[in-house]
Amino acid sequence: MNRFFAYLSLSLVLVGATAFKQQKRPVTVWMIGDSTMCLYEPSRAPITGWGMPFATFFTKELKFENRAKGGRSTRTFISEDRWRPIADSIAAGDYVLMQFGHNDEAKEEKYKDRYTPVPDYKLNLTKFITETRRKGGVPVLITPVSRMKFDKQNKAQETHADYTAAVYEIGKMMQVPVIDLDRLSRELFDQLGPDRTKMLFMQIEPGINPIYPEGQKDNTHFNELGARRIAELVLHEMQAQKLTLANFMYKPKTEKK
Repeated sequence: MNRFFAYLSLSLVLVGATAFKQQKRPVTVWMIGDSTMCLYEPSRAPITGWGMPFATFFTKELKFENRAKGGRSTRTFISEDRWRPIADSIAAGDYVLMQFGHNDEAKEEKYKDRYTPVPDYKLNLTKFITETRRKGGVPVLITPVSRMKFDKQNKAQETHADYTAAVYEIGKMMQVPVIDLDRLSRELFDQLGPDRTKMLFMQIEPGINPIYPEGQKDNTHFNELGARRIAELVLHEMQAQKLTLANFMYKPKTEKK
């Protein structure tokens, strides 16, 4: 009888262990990039990275790890050992969304530690993609979102031409989907025009916001409205390209009659 109960106990333990192993782990979406995508603490509001509202469009089946960081290029993201812990943690089925370029192209003397020539930029993107796939992850390339810059005819100007082209080249070579946020954001700015486009950015008049008493004239970083509009561009493009990640988005609710 004692032997019977011993076998029964062992069986229950094995069944429990098997059930535990079969529990579905959440798919993780890793986001790597710069200040236009990253998380911000409330004390810096209204500045908002587009990755913040982006995560709210998806069901609880996904876990978001937004590791984007302000001021980082592909080179410094690697040299500061920000990429290695992510590469080690990627599991099969995870997604890695990567958007760099703003800091890679910064040639000014004060930003020289960030600057990454286009050939090195392409090598770094290739590294991210290769190591993501090695762990069974799904890479998605995103071109750098446009800065606000209009010409005399009020036409939105391209501000990342070389680095956007490099993203396309790597995407084609490695068969990775490319979301052209550079183009999509400029199309949005053209629709809005210069004055209304300012409403998307950290453009604050002096004396209005107590956190920024001297105001802001920032043509790169978004406020809450701007970040949400940019996130929506990415979401719509994912749907248009039928990326599997779009399957995790909340479905539109239909009103009951």
